[in-house]
Amino acid sequence: MNTQVAEALALLPDYLGQHVLLSVSAILLGIAISLPLAILAAGRPSLRGPLLTFASIVQTIPGLALLALFYPLLLGLSLLTLPALGVAIPALGFLPALMALTLYSMLPVLRNTITALTGTDPALLTAARGVGMTPRQSLLLVELPLASPVIMAGIRTAAVLVVGTATLSTPVGQTSLGNYIFTGLQTENWVFVLFGCMAAAVLALVLDQLLALAGNGMARRVPGRIAAAAVGLVLVIGLSLAATISHAPTRSIVIGAKNFQEQYILADLIQRRLAKAGIAARVKSDLGSAMAFRALQSGGVDVYVDYTGTLWGNEMHRSDMPERKAMLDQLGAWMGRKNGATLVGTLGFENAYVLAMRADRAAALHIETLDDLAAHAGALAIGGDFEIFSRPEWRGVAAAYGFQFARRQQFQPDFLYRAVADGTVDVITAFSSDGRIPRYGLKLLADPKGALPPYDAVLLMRGNADAKTVAALKPLLGAISLPRMQAANLQVDRSDNKQTPAQAAAWLDAAIRKPAP
Repeated sequence: MNTQVAEALALLPDYLGQHVLLSVSAILLGIAISLPLAILAAGRPSLRGPLLTFASIVQTIPGLALLALFYPLLLGLSLLTLPALGVAIPALGFLPALMALTLYSMLPVLRNTITALTGTDPALLTAARGVGMTPRQSLLLVELPLASPVIMAGIRTAAVLVVGTATLSTPVGQTSLGNYIFTGLQTENWVFVLFGCMAAAVLALVLDQLLALAGNGMARRVPGRIAAAAVGLVLVIGLSLAATISHAPTRSIVIGAKNFQEQYILADLIQRRLAKAGIAARVKSDLGSAMAFRALQSGGVDVYVDYTGTLWGNEMHRSDMPERKAMLDQLGAWMGRKNGATLVGTLGFENAYVLAMRADRAAALHIETLDDLAAHAGALAIGGDFEIFSRPEWRGVAAAYGFQFARRQQFQPDFLYRAVADGTVDVITAFSSDGRIPRYGLKLLADPKGALPPYDAVLLMRGNADAKTVAALKPLLGAISLPRMQAANLQVDRSDNKQTPAQAAAWLDAAIRKPAP
């Protein structure tokens, strides 16, 4: 527990700093766009309806989906700007998160501003015209001051929404307080989850109270309160900027990691090896499978570990099943020819998709293979992670065995194993290198038709990786056996004497120097 708290505190300046900068930038940009549009729409009913409808539709889109939608949009724009202007628009990280959160912030500001301006007492507007005010003077001196409490309430609502939604920006490559939550859920590090939730809540409360102070000062025309709120906001932003700058490595290698514990461990292991070689590196974690590879292509990531079956089906869109070496050779050639990347080599273990059941349940139904499973599938429930049922590998194995399950559910990988252990589902799509397979007493079902491809763990680098980086990581090739990887994964997963991914990476780094078990 103490180790987890210490690690969480060490990460707080960077996570909180980047979260504040992202949130405040989105709120300010949203206000800058929404206020003029709302003022314009308040006097034009024909514009008011479409504008509010658009903002309302944006609010109905789940935050994570909205963030993810900007990735292909920016990627497409980058393909246009790169040949024309020589500039690639970053499709991961700050920009897509900023754009999505800006849209999310607009509805409360638009709605409150339009409501306040259209609800101004007509007698006051008549009086303003009577004393000779122009429409502009009436707006600035009468309507906006009267509307300011309602407008500020909308800004406060937008601020709380943005701070909360910003935690979802982690999967698109933007560091935020969501890093605590996503990593904590995958590794059952509830200290991290609680830390991330509490930090986001406190930040939202602080911003809300500062904005409330500013709104109160405007309503009562007390300049001191407005000044105090302004100073508080400047301090929050300034300290966050300082923390972010102090933790920003210069010219560092970016290590990618997908959103499960094995990837966290391997990313930390790579970072340790690079640090020993005097190479600065940082980890960009919780990327989806497709997003991790796209990040390597676009330069958002310099090195990461992927799996041959994933690349073969999802990226090369191949459904044939060559033998292991032929697949590696073809993947390596395709990487260099099409993507400017290098398949450096295999790490020595395979993390394959496998179907698994509780051993006692499989024995009761006499299920040993996927053929046996197919005969009972109509009465069984299957669980999978968020990707598997949309992947070509699943379509291939389902077609090969004619699977028709009674029910299908999706879980975070950590909860997936608990679901089969407690009987929520009967069978799961597990991972062969996961230490939870022996922990939960699961039986792996044989694949007699060879429908699932091999999933050798491979080290991928951008094509322009320097020789020093390659030399620092080459000792990892062929050095991580399946038992070693399972043992490292189990260290993070176990409930007693639980280790962090960084501690498991340190253990694995030391184990590599010993004879393979």
